[in-house]
Amino acid sequence: MSKSRNRALLHRRLGKMTHHVFAWLAFIFLLTPLLIVVPISFSGGSYLRFPPESYSVRWYENYFAQSGWIDATILSLKVGIVATIISVCVGFLFALGTTRGLKRWAPTLERLAIAPMVIPSIVYSVSMYSLFSSFGLVGSWLGIALAHSILCLPFVVIVLAASLREYDMDQETAAMGLGANRVTAIWRITIPQIRPSLLSAAFLAFITSFDELVVAMFLSGTFGTLPKKMFDNIRLQIDPTIAAVSVMEIVMVIIVMVVLMRLNRANTSQLT
Repeated sequence: MSKSRNRALLHRRLGKMTHHVFAWLAFIFLLTPLLIVVPISFSGGSYLRFPPESYSVRWYENYFAQSGWIDATILSLKVGIVATIISVCVGFLFALGTTRGLKRWAPTLERLAIAPMVIPSIVYSVSMYSLFSSFGLVGSWLGIALAHSILCLPFVVIVLAASLREYDMDQETAAMGLGANRVTAIWRITIPQIRPSLLSAAFLAFITSFDELVVAMFLSGTFGTLPKKMFDNIRLQIDPTIAAVSVMEIVMVIIVMVVLMRLNRANTSQLT
């Protein structure tokens, strides 16, 4: 018995150690590009080179000095915000329906909602181009935002549906028993309870829209979002401005994540 117990303990320790080793290797593999792109963004040379021969902030200055980069960034932010608002509103209603009144059809409806995740981007982009061209939305930022909102919808539905399944509906029922209608109960009781999930879904939706390239290439026309601007810059003129833009995107994502963590922590402390 002692030998088998020792053997099981040894296997458990080996498994735990192997798990940690693979986790650290995966972390290093994902972090390595960041360790390379940050020094390149401060390169003093005119080409992408690692390690840089000299260091400078000229490529950050080049980003802020060119209206093309600024316009593309503002457009991506506008498209991302609109796509996030649309996808969160529609996704919340969809998740609410599948977890409340349409439980029988919930699996089928949820598979339908996550369909944009499994459809190839090129197929989806061609379809959106064919559809939006008949409505005159090709070449407009609104068309890109609408197309992006569909791509963001699966992430919103998955997060909010999981949150609503764990939510105690008795709280909403108690509010309705005290005189509140369903809309008021959802707005005053349900939404504050699942606010962390709403913020997480909004974050995923915004990042999905902000980083989307293929749809923007088909629908943007003469202008372009920031990913399309970066793609065009790589194809026509490669310089460390690309690295500078990438670092700023990383910093933006980190800032948003920190803000969301603080908001979630504040919301949790208020509820408790």
